[in-house]
Amino acid sequence: MNFTQNLQTNLLKNVWTKTILLLLFFFAFAKGSAQILEPVKWTSKIEKKGNNAVLIFDAVIEKDWHMYSQFTPEGGPLALEITFKNQKGNFELVGKAKEGKTRTAFNDVFGVDETFFEGKAHIEQEIKIINPNLKTVDVDFDFQVCKEVCINSNKKFSIAVPSTFKMEEVPVVAEAKVDETKVVGLAVDTVKKEEAVQPKAEKITEVAKEEIPAPAPARSLWSIFFIAFLSGFAALLTPCVFPMIPMTVSFFTKQSKSRAKGIRNAIFYGLSIIAIYVILGLIVTKIFGADALNALSTDVWFNLIFFVILVIFATSFLGAFEIMLPNSWANKADQQADKGGIIGILFMALALAIVSFSCTGPIVGTLLVEAASNGGIAPVVGMLGFSSALALPFMLFAMFPGWLNSLPKSGGWLNTVKVVLGFLELALAFKFLSNADLVLQLHFLEREVFIAIWIAIFGAMTLYLFGKITLPHDSPTNHISVGRLYLGLLTFVFTMYLIPGLWGAPLKLISAFPPPPQYSESPFGVGGSGNGVVSSESIKGLPEGAELGPHGIMVFHDYEDGLAYAKEINKPIMLDFTGYACVNCRKMENNVWSDPSVLPILKNDVVLISLYVDDKRELPKEEQFTTAAGDKIITAGDKWTDFMISKYKTNTQPLYVITDLEGNNLNNTKPTISYVSTEEYLQWLKEGISNFK
Repeated sequence: MNFTQNLQTNLLKNVWTKTILLLLFFFAFAKGSAQILEPVKWTSKIEKKGNNAVLIFDAVIEKDWHMYSQFTPEGGPLALEITFKNQKGNFELVGKAKEGKTRTAFNDVFGVDETFFEGKAHIEQEIKIINPNLKTVDVDFDFQVCKEVCINSNKKFSIAVPSTFKMEEVPVVAEAKVDETKVVGLAVDTVKKEEAVQPKAEKITEVAKEEIPAPAPARSLWSIFFIAFLSGFAALLTPCVFPMIPMTVSFFTKQSKSRAKGIRNAIFYGLSIIAIYVILGLIVTKIFGADALNALSTDVWFNLIFFVILVIFATSFLGAFEIMLPNSWANKADQQADKGGIIGILFMALALAIVSFSCTGPIVGTLLVEAASNGGIAPVVGMLGFSSALALPFMLFAMFPGWLNSLPKSGGWLNTVKVVLGFLELALAFKFLSNADLVLQLHFLEREVFIAIWIAIFGAMTLYLFGKITLPHDSPTNHISVGRLYLGLLTFVFTMYLIPGLWGAPLKLISAFPPPPQYSESPFGVGGSGNGVVSSESIKGLPEGAELGPHGIMVFHDYEDGLAYAKEINKPIMLDFTGYACVNCRKMENNVWSDPSVLPILKNDVVLISLYVDDKRELPKEEQFTTAAGDKIITAGDKWTDFMISKYKTNTQPLYVITDLEGNNLNNTKPTISYVSTEEYLQWLKEGISNFK
């Protein structure tokens, strides 16, 4: 009896043990296979708007992930691209796609202010339907979403156009037929997941519509106001404006019957100045729209034209000529000002704006374009900040006329302020020329050339402040003021700071201005050789298909070339799935690869193959193909993305894999690794290389 009971007990234990092991194996396998990440869930719909239609796209973004806006600037992460596939002959776009709430933050890796969505994304595009038989609107979204890793994804929408749109009635809402999310080259079937999510789509859309606020500009309005306010103070200290403060305030205090009335008139005068410039901002916003100049900010011709304009402004500030509005304008404004009263004060403010244009015009022009390129009401906010600083002294000195005695006397120092502004305008101009060069990839204005130009500009500014250079409108002087000396010393220090940039120094203080380090004549700076490990001889002797990558590491960008070389020298391969716009890829290269314990291994013990999943170069026709999932492989980036997903069942970057010469993984505990610490990365490297040996 006991024997039978023991046998039954043991059999039961074995059954439960096998069941538990089977379940554990199943869940482990499920976890290991479910690495295709989809942190963004999309819904879409179409609404009637008068005789037009509005396409509405809403996304729910998983916590801690962020998706980049279509207005993220060039040179940074991958911006959202919206493509209307069947537009020709069917419908016309009305303006540019508008976005919901975004956030802007400085990216010290790329040196740009990146703009992105968090939590939710809301995008609207108004269209005018010109084909009455149009059944669907087909739209493609290409976007990048990042956390510790980055994913380049594609979303296809096929939005049904209801026949009721031809009727003049209450707007009808029609839900779109949404295709499945496609990551380029995705070799897995995700239709079932879409069906599981679909019942929730309508609810998500309504919640997103209620919670997502109106479109926000790419840059903080407070920062635009603050920069414009400082610019207004700079304009105040120019020879066109500063001498008018005591003259104007004295006029109000003497001509008014009482001190209170003089103060009221001066305050109205200041408010009139603000109104004139704010109206100018409104005009710019009305003419160009909320988003037009934002799109232009990355346009080659826009950057070239603005470069020329800034050079002209700078040349004027330096004293070559004066930029003035027609004298007839100023005369007419003066005639109206003589009439007195409220209207007269308003025209006095207008006369100030016209007469001082030679000094304020270049500053106002720069501010308007910089602010307008952010879209929305930024030009209005910029002009409000600028004019507030310009008007404030007139109001304050009218209230407290005794302060006029404390004002410094007009003199040569005013022209010094104007010249300094000219140098700053000239330096800023080359940022726009650099933008055009980067977009066209001409390599005319590479990093070393840009830095050399800035060294020359700020070096000349230093000599000017020390009195070693004089310009046309400078007053003769036997000495320089203490303030001018301090400013000269500050400029001299900044110039000295720039010089190491020629030899590869990162120059983090100005990282948003010069081209990125990789956009240079030499990966090591002018006349440099990196850390001394790589010599010019070794550069000349690179194998076919190889080039010097980050920190002088030899790298291949084609898998077959790298594999052939690895077989030739019998070394393991380290695959680096990366992207040009991948922030964390650059962080790993800058912070982990550069570590003294890691760098020698990458240079000597492995063959590095970096495959860029966002490489937009089109493959030769004979190399293009369609995957089993129906995805077209057209570009080099498509090819490497398909390779990564089909081979390693993930779509994230950075992704690192160490393989032998047959493509087998060499790491047992972690076959692949991503964004990790230096210590973890080093241990993983050593394990893979050890298994190869």
